[in-house]
Amino acid sequence: MISNGNHKPSPEALLAQIKEGERAKLHVYIGAAPGVGKTYQMLEEAHLLKKQGVDVVVAVIETHGRAETETMVGDLECVPLRRIEYRGIVLEEMDVDAVIARRPEIAIVDELAHTNVPGSKNQKRHEDVLDLLDAGIEVITAVNVQHIESLNDAVARTTGVRVRETIPDSFLQRADEVINVDVSVDTLRTRLRQGKIYGVEKIEQSLNNFFRKGNLSALRELALRQVAEDQAAKAHDYREREGLEQAVIPEKVMVCITSRGNAKKLLRVGSRIAGRLASDWFAVYVESPREEPGRIDPQDYNRLMDNVRFAEGLGAQFVKLKNPRVADALIEFARREGITHVIFGQSARSRWDILLRGSVINRFLDEVRDANVQVVPLSDSEHEKSAAAQQ
Repeated sequence: MISNGNHKPSPEALLAQIKEGERAKLHVYIGAAPGVGKTYQMLEEAHLLKKQGVDVVVAVIETHGRAETETMVGDLECVPLRRIEYRGIVLEEMDVDAVIARRPEIAIVDELAHTNVPGSKNQKRHEDVLDLLDAGIEVITAVNVQHIESLNDAVARTTGVRVRETIPDSFLQRADEVINVDVSVDTLRTRLRQGKIYGVEKIEQSLNNFFRKGNLSALRELALRQVAEDQAAKAHDYREREGLEQAVIPEKVMVCITSRGNAKKLLRVGSRIAGRLASDWFAVYVESPREEPGRIDPQDYNRLMDNVRFAEGLGAQFVKLKNPRVADALIEFARREGITHVIFGQSARSRWDILLRGSVINRFLDEVRDANVQVVPLSDSEHEKSAAAQQ
């Protein structure tokens, strides 16, 4: 946003400042991989807080059998876990209601990306954390960088591993502080060899797969970049709250999605760009006559709604436009909103198909010259179709 001429905070910024002062704080330790020491540092901080007279409890800690971590818990108060029977097995999860009833000043919550057992209060642990924050309890938590939703594709390309448990970027944007826990690649691999991360049976396999030097170097870079982007975004928010002058031309990102396929790859790209620029961003869908209510295929509608939920989870504003000419609608919206970055998906199409039906991307490039346009290739196996396929 642009501050007013006197560089005073806007009413909206003042209201946000008041709300921020009232809300419970969220601190997130982030690391490149298991074993960097996130849990250890959380517990170390908890002991320091306790010595200072702060009422702090451990809501849930995953030690993974690591002796150092188990010892580090020490005399910290641990809220008993909730026991849930699932398919004949009794499992334990964080007891959100018990933590709220205990009402500590600060709660330690490990393994932020964890998926709860069916029958739990929430499906995901990060939703449990939101409940604690809403109850006025400050939270210190931890997550590995590969679990951040918008980095899912980048991590899969780098490591060959598709992480299934993720947290939405909007959750990380809620954090008041993001702290990178970093160790060298050689130190991390040494810890692995010493059995400080996984059991003996997993060491060699891990060294030759996820914990390869190239993988760990790339993940370290992603973690460092994530924290840098978080700091840049917070600096932007601070200038806005204080009424300091922002950039004259704000950056805005538009991701073009359709109903016919999974747009998650495009949305992750848009989220990363918006995060780097600390900008607003939009997931834009153009409803053609054949996709009007009552005419749209039910499967297409369900896929569209899935894409919308995913986009909003990443922090996008969903926009639905109605126009039989997709390109015209996108061009008009980009000009009206001052869009500076546009993300299209492009599935494989024959040259003959493009000649017959034209290309939304080409038309957009001809008409909008002052925006950066990125075209993301989409494979047939992903069953993703770009806005260029909508006519």
